[in-house]
Amino acid sequence: MSYYVGLDVSVKSVTICVVDGDGAIAARGEVSSDPDQIAAFVLKHAPDAARVVHESGILSIWLTRELEKRGLPIICIDARLAHKALSGRINKSDRGDAEGLAQLARTGWFNQVHVRSEASERIRVLIGTRECLIKMRKDLEGHVRGVLKVFGVCMSGVHRANMRQGFRDQLIKAGAVDPAIAVMVDMFNPIHLALCSAAEAMDAELRAIA
Repeated sequence: MSYYVGLDVSVKSVTICVVDGDGAIAARGEVSSDPDQIAAFVLKHAPDAARVVHESGILSIWLTRELEKRGLPIICIDARLAHKALSGRINKSDRGDAEGLAQLARTGWFNQVHVRSEASERIRVLIGTRECLIKMRKDLEGHVRGVLKVFGVCMSGVHRANMRQGFRDQLIKAGAVDPAIAVMVDMFNPIHLALCSAAEAMDAELRAIA
């Protein structure tokens, strides 16, 4: 007989429900959000599981990959549509949601979510890191420009040459206007250089990948 498994996942624990082909509950349980413990429970109570489903969420990508490595027929399903299907159930608890997910696995009434490969996620990490570095650099420059205008100093446009050295040169010159600006120069110039250097390094890394 085929079995179908629903996993109601939270950060610390996973509530599991196993149903048979007729929809009868074969097993229930709760384990920590650890792939080994989840796989051990499923393999013990549903060794020939046809489908194991869980909703898309904060742990879904990692958990899908890890359970696939352990040989489970894991499927990540659209959480919004699953919520609509489960909202009609009287018992709104973790146990009830796990049972509802198991029934969805049995009936096939779900939309599967594509889980990106690890290689794709690594590239997204690098792109996201570069984006964050550039945003931090822009925020710093915007703050400095705004502060200097209060003292009548308007910085000119800056080119990318030498990792935007023109910005730091203008900031050093502005340091002579007021002692407070001089302190800001000492604090911000090394940070600005570090952000520019890191962003350039990320550019080189992404070009090499491309």
